[in-house]
Amino acid sequence: MVHHAEASTFEQGLSKAQAYARVLEEAEALFAGQRNWVSNLSNASSLLHHALKSVDGPVSAINWCGFYFINPLNHQELILGPFHGHVACQSIKVGQGVCGAAAATMMTEVVPNVDEFPGHIACDSNSKSEIVVPIIQNSKVVAIIDIDCSELNGFNSEDAQLLEKLANLIAETCDF
Repeated sequence: MVHHAEASTFEQGLSKAQAYARVLEEAEALFAGQRNWVSNLSNASSLLHHALKSVDGPVSAINWCGFYFINPLNHQELILGPFHGHVACQSIKVGQGVCGAAAATMMTEVVPNVDEFPGHIACDSNSKSEIVVPIIQNSKVVAIIDIDCSELNGFNSEDAQLLEKLANLIAETCDF
């Protein structure tokens, strides 16, 4: 089955629940029969970027959306993966910054103000808030979802809960 670019076309004014539901629906269809993590995370970053831009509220001011994955040669390092946005840090040590903290603790990090997060790594000075969700396979972090917003309080527990569903889908459908 061939999927078209319309899969990442979202009408304006969606609620978060509607946008994330569409992301999950489209991701399931796009991932069917494709277990390559690069391919699936590339499509997932596009879906997330376009979906969140369509939502009313601060989250629509996302300025970076993508993934980092655990370096297979050094499990204490995250390596840049597929994304939408400005160029980004190519590697992040596990335990450093928001991404590294989520990877180390295996817990979602919702950061309302990145300037208040100890050790925040500023890849983009326009980022004001951030959410990072670990993708866990076989009780190990294999990658993380990272989304930055140019407004304070861009993300909340609703984003965390819905992105964790996407992380679970990715863990179930991708070979890392």
